[in-house]
Amino acid sequence: MQNQTSPLILTFGVSDPVGAIGVQADLASFAAMGCHGASVITSILIGDTARIEDIQHIETDWIMDQARMVLEDMPIAAFKVGALGSVENISMIAEIVSDYPDIPLILDPFISALPDQGMAEEDMLLAMRELLLPQTTLFLASATELNLLAETWREPGSADLLAEDAREIAEFGCRYLFLTGAPCALGNIANTLYSASGVVRHDVWQRLPGAFSGAGSTLSAAIAAMLASGLEVPEAALEAQEFTMAALSHAQRIGMGKLLPDRYFWARESGLQPP
Repeated sequence: MQNQTSPLILTFGVSDPVGAIGVQADLASFAAMGCHGASVITSILIGDTARIEDIQHIETDWIMDQARMVLEDMPIAAFKVGALGSVENISMIAEIVSDYPDIPLILDPFISALPDQGMAEEDMLLAMRELLLPQTTLFLASATELNLLAETWREPGSADLLAEDAREIAEFGCRYLFLTGAPCALGNIANTLYSASGVVRHDVWQRLPGAFSGAGSTLSAAIAAMLASGLEVPEAALEAQEFTMAALSHAQRIGMGKLLPDRYFWARESGLQPP
C-alpha cells in the first residue's frame, strides 16, 4: 500500500552554493515543516556567507522544461517564487502558474545582496507587477522593497504610504501583502499582514543581535509550507513567524560571514518535536 505523501511545494528561485537563500534554503524549510520540496532553478549564484559576487541566469526554455516535468508528475499543493532573474523568466513563470489558479502562490522576489541590475531591474519590477502579482496569494517584502515596487505606479520619494501601497497591491489582484522587518519601539521589529480591507494581523518580535542571511527566505518558505498543509493565510503567517524566529535564535556561523538560520533546530534538542 502506498503511504500518504507529504504536501508538495514547487519553488522557483536561485541556486545558492552555501544554502542561505534560494532553493536550497527553501527545501530545508519545507522539510522542517513536514513538506516535500521540488525546485526550478532560475539563476546560479557565485558567493559565500559574506557576499554574492555574481549571478548567472538560466535560459527560459530550461525553466519551462524543469517546471513542466515536475508539474506533470506531482500534485503540487503550493508555489513559492523567489528571485526571478530576468523579464523573460518572469513571463515564463507567470505563464506556468497561470495553469494552476487554485494553487496558492507565495511571492518573495527580493534579495538585497544581489548585484544591481540597473534599468533591467525596473523592467523586472514592472513585469512582476503586471504578470505575477495578479496571481499571488501572499507577497512578502520589506518597506524598502515595497517602496521600490511602488515606484512603478507613483513618484519616487513619496511620503510614507504603506497603507495606500497595500491597497494598490490588492488592486492588482494580490490577496495579501506581508510587510516585514519594520522597526518599532524598544528596538523590536514588526511584521504586518494586509489585505484589501486593511491590516489583518500585526506581530511584534524582539530583534535578535547579529547579521543574518536567509531570514526572509525562511519566513516565506515556511508560509508556503503552512498553506500547502491547509492553513489559512493569517494562521500560516503566525506559524511561519514563530518557526523563523526559532531558527534565527539558533542561527549558526558556518563560514566567516553572516549567521545562517538553523532550520533543523528542533532535531538538535532532545525531546523537541518538529512544528
